[in-house]
Formats: sequence, C-alpha cells, structure tokens
Amino acid sequence: MRKRTWIVLLIAVIAVLAAIGIVWRINAQKKADTAVIPSASPLDTARTEATAEPIPTASPASKTDAETTETAPTVSPASVPESEAPDYNDPDAWAYFALGEGKDADVFIICPTVDTKSESNAYDLNEKLKSRFIYALDLEKGIFAETGRLYSPYYRQMSINAYRFDESEREKAKAVAYRDVSAAFRWYLDHENGGRPLILAGFSQGGEMCLELLKEYYGDTAEGNALRSKLVAVYALGWAVTEQDAQDYPQIVPAQGELDTGTVISFDCENGTLTETIIIPAGIKALSINPLNWKTDGTPADRSLNLGAVMDAGAEPIPALCGAYIGSRGELVVTDVRTENYPPGLDIFPEGAYHLYDYMFFFTNLKQNVADRTAAFFAEGR
Repeated sequence: MRKRTWIVLLIAVIAVLAAIGIVWRINAQKKADTAVIPSASPLDTARTEATAEPIPTASPASKTDAETTETAPTVSPASVPESEAPDYNDPDAWAYFALGEGKDADVFIICPTVDTKSESNAYDLNEKLKSRFIYALDLEKGIFAETGRLYSPYYRQMSINAYRFDESEREKAKAVAYRDVSAAFRWYLDHENGGRPLILAGFSQGGEMCLELLKEYYGDTAEGNALRSKLVAVYALGWAVTEQDAQDYPQIVPAQGELDTGTVISFDCENGTLTETIIIPAGIKALSINPLNWKTDGTPADRSLNLGAVMDAGAEPIPALCGAYIGSRGELVVTDVRTENYPPGLDIFPEGAYHLYDYMFFFTNLKQNVADRTAAFFAEGR
C-alpha cells in the first residue's frame, strides 16, 4: 500500500513538472513572437548578396527596412513640420570631416537614402539614423579614400517614402534635402576648401544632390568658373544625367572617356528587360558611361574587364563578377549575373533593377578610375 502511494505521488510530481515545462515553452514562444527585431540597413540586401561566391544567393536576413515595415504613409509631407536645419559649424553635423589628411584633393560625398521611416524627410537626425549614414558611407568610402580627404554632411534627406509621392510633393521634400546639402557645401567652400581640387561624389539621392550642386555653384559666374577650374570630376552614381540636363546647364558635362576631367560619371544598372524606373523614366535618355570600358555607346564590356566587385565594406574584391553594356535608354545593362540573386530590395524598384548594387558591381574599377582621373587632372597643371 505504501509503495503504491509513493508511485502515485511520483506520477503526480512528474505531471506537474511537465505542465510547468509546457507553460514555460508557451510563454517563451509568445515572447519570441512579439520581440522587436532590429531593422536591417537599407543596403543590407546589397552587401549580403555577394560574399566570396561569384554568384551569391539571397539571405532572408538581407531584407531591407522598406521590405519589412509598413507601406508608405498617406499623410501629406506638407503636414509634417520642418525641424531646424543642421548647423555646419558644429562638427557633429558632419558624418566625415577632413577624413584622410595628407591628400592633394578633397572629396565632398553625399550620403544616399538611408531614412526608411520618416514621412518625407529626415527631420529627426538622431544617433540611430546617423549610424545609418555612416554605414552607407563606409560602403562607398573605399572608392575615394585613397585619393582624397573626405567631407560628408548629415542632412535632412528625402526618406524612401518621399519617392512615392506625386512630383509636386516630392519636389518639396527634395528642396528641404538640398537646402541642407547646399548649406553644408557653402560652409565647406568658405572654411575648408581653400582652392583645393575637388571631387563631388554621391550614390542615388546623393548623386542627384551632386547635380544640384553643379547647377547652383558651377555656372558662368566668377565663383563658378573658379570652381570648375578645380573640379576633378563628379561621380553621380546611381542617378541619370539627361540630355535636358546637359542642354540647360552647360556645366553638367557627361564623361566621354576614362580620363576627361570636370565631367560627370553616371550610370544606373538594370538587367536589360525594363522600360522604365524612377531613375530613368520612360521617354528619358540617360547619358551614361560604362565603368568597365569607359565607352558611352553600346559596346559590350566583357566580365574579364571587371577588376572586382565589392559587396561590403572591407570585403575582398570578386574579380570578373559581371560584364556590362549601355542599353537603348542609357541604362547600364549588367551581364553574367542572375536576376533572382540580385533583388531590387526596395519596392519602389521593379524586379530587374540593380540600383542597390550600382557601385558595388564595379567597385575596384571605379576606385582605380578615381585615382587615374585625379592624376590626369594634376597632369593638366591645374
């Protein structure tokens, strides 16, 4: 009888422990299901799409903020009050400030779109958002850092959501962003440049801002002429220089070759199946240059000319990853890669748009060209 009692008690204890275990696992699962997952960088897709493999595969962890957050807000950007503009006398208003002393030229580099949360502009330049500026800039930095001293301002950039607004509202958001970029550039010219040769650089929104600086500062004025004489080149990557741009603004001169100075190097990558993107809309012809053979026509460049794609800051180059040729719309058609391995990453781009990878695909060739074009500038005795 006593033995049977102990057996019954033992069974009861085991049942209680089992029940506790089930409850613990249920609560743990609830916590896991409701945990806040840290947001990925807008360029995480690009940097994880290639490692040491010539043909990388996408990782679920490579989703961008734009893919994992809500759809674009319907609130008009006009309803969001502007914040105070950055004070560029303050070192904290700069992501890079005189980074890389001992160089003979400067690089004024403008960050691409990293704000995927705001309704129209990055009115809250908090530390988390600033870290995104640094992360995106560090991906590009290696193209320019061996050639020039780097300056890059924080600015109230257009958020990714602003690109979904109609043209008039989008222009308002762009105006806010450019006011900051212009103010930072004015401060740089007045306090830091001192007549030094200069490279303007930017990717995506940063590339567009470079063209706006050319329009405002590099026209036919005393200052504009002086600035043009010291302009090594403009790397407006991931943006389009149009025929209308070149016609309306003579200071916007599309590059024609590998070593011409004072010119604009621009292209945007696609897979060759598209008829339009927000970078090159339908009916627009982009005046692009191929960064592998430095041709402006449709001459194909074999992948063997690719010195190395670099898909993450400090990563080893991947030689011969892809070739390229310029298509009928002026898009840079990338060959030798599979579209499914390079998703657009942002829902403002269609499948087949390789915008996120524009400079990554041709990183080492661009790096070499920055050095060569700068050497050509000094060889001209300017």
